[in-house]
Amino acid sequence: MNQDFFNLEIKTSGQKLYEFTNKTMQWIKEKKFKNGILNLSIQHTSASLIIQENADPDVKTDLINYFDKLVPMNKKLYIHNSEGKDDMPAHIKSALTNNQISLSIKNYELILGTWQGIYLFEHRIESKKRNILHHFIGE
Repeated sequence: MNQDFFNLEIKTSGQKLYEFTNKTMQWIKEKKFKNGILNLSIQHTSASLIIQENADPDVKTDLINYFDKLVPMNKKLYIHNSEGKDDMPAHIKSALTNNQISLSIKNYELILGTWQGIYLFEHRIESKKRNILHHFIGE
């Protein structure tokens, strides 16, 4: 049984989906993980993690547009506005999505569907530095 950690820092430039599948797969390959579980955890309350289609960029645009309609950036709707109009909406969007994702590794391969990618979903409109902790347990 093996256990290993990796912290991936992603610099964002506003509200977007940032794919990091290849960086995660590169780490798995370098470490030669054979079989196990990989837990991804974002260490922020105004961004999240999602598994989503990585073939058609319109999917990312539609997701952002949908979440902006679901949770509008309107200061009149929220009490918590200390960091601007996107403050509370970012926290709500984060609560509606994931802060952790667990994935399987089998025969040295990360198990994802054909069109699936792993994304940091940035909910803030200003640039941020985000940390995603990778925690592997297995062989």
